[in-house]
Amino acid sequence: MTQLSTTRRDFLKTSSLAAATIGLATPFAPEAAFANIAANDRPNIGCIGVGSMGTGDARGHASFGNIVAVCDVDDRHAQRARNDGRIGKGKADTYKDYRKVLERNDIDVVSVVTPDHWHIKICIEALQAGKHVFCQKPLTLTLEENRLIREACKKYNDRIFLVGTQQRSDQNRFMRAVNMAHKGLLGDITRVTAGINGGPKGGPFPVATPPAELDWDMWLGQAPKVDYREKRCHYQFRWWYEYSGGKFTDWGAHHVDIATWAIQQDKEGMGPMEIDGTDANHPVSFKDGYPTREDSYNTAHDFAVKCKFENGIEMIVDSRSPRGVLIEGTKGRIFVNRGKISGKPIEENWDEGKYTDEDKRALYKGKPVEGHKNNFYRCIREGGLTVSDVFSHVQAMNTCHLAAIAARLNRKIKWDPQKEQIVGDEQAAAMATREQRKGYEIPNA
Repeated sequence: MTQLSTTRRDFLKTSSLAAATIGLATPFAPEAAFANIAANDRPNIGCIGVGSMGTGDARGHASFGNIVAVCDVDDRHAQRARNDGRIGKGKADTYKDYRKVLERNDIDVVSVVTPDHWHIKICIEALQAGKHVFCQKPLTLTLEENRLIREACKKYNDRIFLVGTQQRSDQNRFMRAVNMAHKGLLGDITRVTAGINGGPKGGPFPVATPPAELDWDMWLGQAPKVDYREKRCHYQFRWWYEYSGGKFTDWGAHHVDIATWAIQQDKEGMGPMEIDGTDANHPVSFKDGYPTREDSYNTAHDFAVKCKFENGIEMIVDSRSPRGVLIEGTKGRIFVNRGKISGKPIEENWDEGKYTDEDKRALYKGKPVEGHKNNFYRCIREGGLTVSDVFSHVQAMNTCHLAAIAARLNRKIKWDPQKEQIVGDEQAAAMATREQRKGYEIPNA
């Protein structure tokens, strides 16, 4: 065995050994120090999906390891990342097929920043290949995918997995709000509102010839084979239910996640029992929950979906409220987003002496509070769950997908959180999964 593989594997004492020795591992270096660790001691990283968001994430990963491979179905993205002085540095290998990255035994970590409909297939196959996984939000496309990735993480529990919901690492705003709710400082929580804005309207968009650098069939993956339209691809995929959930999952993955965390409904078996989608509008007409046009954006642009929980709390997933999370209790209420945290409890410091370093560490699952990716690489070294783990994330995503289904059908639906089933509505229940195109099926771990 070479010195390179020996030292790198020494760093990567994760798996079952590290998980069993939490608290006994070597102290972790902060990002600034980590960047100066000898190359032989740093994990090798493969970045799958290096478009706009993928570029930013790749640059973040480069502080913690060696990016040895970049992959994208669009050659323009791959070449740009390869030649980026903070990513590939002109040395990283480039691929169009993500499987080539997963086949490499020298790659320890993969970063998955593809369109949403590709996330789970790549992530499960990466876990099967023995990789630690970072995946951007929203993690899943369907309710079924929530179950598949959770079961895969249970099976491959020696792999570390972080979801890119970085708001969970914001101790000055989001973590402070969650702590206030958990400590009962706002009284009994009665309602939370996740303001996520509405999706855009657009179309009709013309059929076009795919760029020569783009593998359109591979980009479509499990989704139905359709003609290429420029506004279906890359960033705009978010506004098509074929590839995403629109704002329900795009910003819902952030704010519904924080709201779910605040009301302590982020454990398996928890979730809303009734989801009311009667107040929702789409930019095109729908029939039986599916858009009747294929040339225009189709995700909801105006909505207020009400979700009722067994404990009496109501969560409103809303396009009309300011973007952020409003938490209302019997004693007070607070509003939090990426720019501020406000409300009388904040102005009067109701949490003085009740938001200690110990409290913060508890919210961070026993780890020091630090940057989101710092937490990922710390867990790779020490073991343990990341601050944004799959198990809590899929609970929020259940609500996001249920809200989208109810909105598409424009009616109320019922959900059994313990059985994780839509009940009493066969049409809605059928939307918990989607047919996968032959050759692009998601493995069941």
